[in-house]
Amino acid sequence: MVAVNRPVPGVPTPAPAGWRNPLRDKRDKRMPRIAGPCGVVIFGVTGDLSRKKLMPAIYDLANRGLLPASFSLVGFARRDWADEDFGQVVYEAVKKHARTPFRQEVWDRLAEGIRFVQGTFDDEAAFATLAETLEKLDVERGTGGNHAFYLSIPPKAFPVVCEQLRRSGLARPQEGRWSRVVIEKPFGHDLESAVELNSVVNSVFPEESVFRIDHYLGKETVQNILALRFANELYEPVWNNNYVDHVQITMAEDIGLGGRAGYYDGIGAARDVIQNHLLQLLALTAMEEPVSFHPHELQAEKIKVLSAVRLAQPLDQTTSRGQYTGGWQGGEKVVGLHDEEGFSKTSTTETFAAITLDIDTRRWAGVPFYLRTGKRLGRRVTEIALVFRRAPHLPFDATMTEELGQNALVIRVQPDEGITLRFGSKVPGSAMEVRDVNMDFSYGSAFAEDSPEAYERLILDVLLGEPSLFPVNAEVELSWNILDPVLDYWASHGKPDPYESGTWGPESAFEMLRRDGREWRRP
Repeated sequence: MVAVNRPVPGVPTPAPAGWRNPLRDKRDKRMPRIAGPCGVVIFGVTGDLSRKKLMPAIYDLANRGLLPASFSLVGFARRDWADEDFGQVVYEAVKKHARTPFRQEVWDRLAEGIRFVQGTFDDEAAFATLAETLEKLDVERGTGGNHAFYLSIPPKAFPVVCEQLRRSGLARPQEGRWSRVVIEKPFGHDLESAVELNSVVNSVFPEESVFRIDHYLGKETVQNILALRFANELYEPVWNNNYVDHVQITMAEDIGLGGRAGYYDGIGAARDVIQNHLLQLLALTAMEEPVSFHPHELQAEKIKVLSAVRLAQPLDQTTSRGQYTGGWQGGEKVVGLHDEEGFSKTSTTETFAAITLDIDTRRWAGVPFYLRTGKRLGRRVTEIALVFRRAPHLPFDATMTEELGQNALVIRVQPDEGITLRFGSKVPGSAMEVRDVNMDFSYGSAFAEDSPEAYERLILDVLLGEPSLFPVNAEVELSWNILDPVLDYWASHGKPDPYESGTWGPESAFEMLRRDGREWRRP
């Protein structure tokens, strides 16, 4: 058992949590701002997200000197825990999943501010206890009445928790203090439910206090899209329909549903990934240069792009969906979707989804954007590939260039973060033969340090009140407006196509591109 308020004998008094030695720790240069006095309340602390991502990220921020000395962490759940019990849960999560090395002095400072409140979401008395706990922490820890409420809970519980926060006075703090709510995806089930959910949340929290987390936007490589485009003159002249033939955005997983069958059935790949992750990647890839990097300017440009997106028609030829069957993957036999524990044998929920989008702007008119995602595919990879037009004239015999493909710029989001440029080069030898080669940039080898986890960046941004990487109402609703017609069409047109585990999706997905004379990349 780890005591929450126990000093460690023999350990020298550490420097304040906000102090950093710039000569020793250069890593903080990318995130130099330190949050002011504040606390985080996590609803759903017993879930995997809290244990594997949120608690370790909070420790990592403290370990990097980016949390204030006046900080508190409060857990809210039904468990019959004391503060020390919750402290032990956080301790074990940190030891197992933290990115940075464990340091006892950092943990001891963090542990002093850990508290737990027992209750259910409909228990008014529990929320009154939560308010009292936070008031005491404001005095004991100096958190200043500033609180972020992280809803790591099912969306159906959002309304009741928001209402309880309003009723208890926690959602609308006194002047000079702030309250912010953090919402995990999915942001609704369709456009209608998203509008309703936004209305419920905004009736309690003003939009500037709502932070909808899309963890993909916290990844270094995703943010590097903006640096690649707007910090380099090299790419802007060719980042348009004069040179780009098409764009492919892929998020592939090599795992099945595992223990998520109950959550996943009825949601599917399109709702789970395309509506948020992939459409956000599209917006960052296709947006115009913002006037400045002020959050509202970035959001405005993304909204313009999403407003110009339309589904390519007809949907029976420009979309594809599938369900994985049994097969071999990674050298082992795996079961099909309908044999996964907890999944309905008659379910039509897709585990693979692909759609074709057009963007009605001067820059992108005529350039199709192909988005795909799936489970049990060939490998785990997320990438954005700009595939360029072929050279209008090749002064070579056909035999000299028969192995030459199209130039491509590939942004690798995960797992091997970096950028690849594919172009043609002469093969060494006496004959003129041109073949594709790659020029590669890797984050790991270029900077020789680990990138912060996405949740580190996003949690810190919440505490700083920095909304650049968080979708606003309009982005969420526009994304559903794009996707809803596809979901409605699929719902009325039978079952998804089967595809064998370990492959790259159903045959209908390959036909989708072949009709346009194109092929999917095989990462």
